[in-house]
Amino acid sequence: MTIVYALVSRQKTVLAEYTATLVTGNFPTVTRMLLAKIPVTDGKMTYVYDDYVFHYVVENGICYLCMSDEKNKHRLPYAFLHDMKDLFLAKYGLEIAQRAIAFSLNDEFSIVIQQRMEHFNSGGAMDNIDALKNQIDEVKEGMVQNIEKVLERGEKIELLVDKTDRLNQQAFRFESSSRGLRRHMYWKRMRNIAICSVFGLVLVFILVAEGCGGFDFHRCRLH
Repeated sequence: MTIVYALVSRQKTVLAEYTATLVTGNFPTVTRMLLAKIPVTDGKMTYVYDDYVFHYVVENGICYLCMSDEKNKHRLPYAFLHDMKDLFLAKYGLEIAQRAIAFSLNDEFSIVIQQRMEHFNSGGAMDNIDALKNQIDEVKEGMVQNIEKVLERGEKIELLVDKTDRLNQQAFRFESSSRGLRRHMYWKRMRNIAICSVFGLVLVFILVAEGCGGFDFHRCRLH
């Protein structure tokens, strides 16, 4: 897989997005922070974060962004972004894009993003890529930045906290399940002890009753 996530936004307002089902991680957090840093002026850029690469194109204040899991392939993601941009503008135009509220276009356009993402990832977009070769050069080193350079120190810490929180949540769930298991085993053991105790008392009662001539204990009564 190459492209695993994509969105259309107006600055920090996400209008539509789609995520491949097999992808996990805190990239939505990274994306929201990155959107706050992307200039509103027309342009394109690539940012590297961990094992993922974010590519974006901004045109008329609208940002078209995607994330891929292959650091050395830029032509396919940019061809996808231009394709997504053309489809978005053909469907909604700039007027709707400039006044739409967050995720108001998601129900319709996320399906389009998914279809085009699958199309490009399956290798069905070679004609599009060939047609764009003269327009989209391979992103030069000067245009590829590590996202750490863009984020402020506090934001880097926030990302770290986000990762730490997820680890803490996993540890808490494990600890909670362990406590629940121990509690379950404790009460199961107590129940077994109680059952055995009752059974033992009943057995003693029956043996004593038999020795005393029956349940009226007539042999054992004091005369």
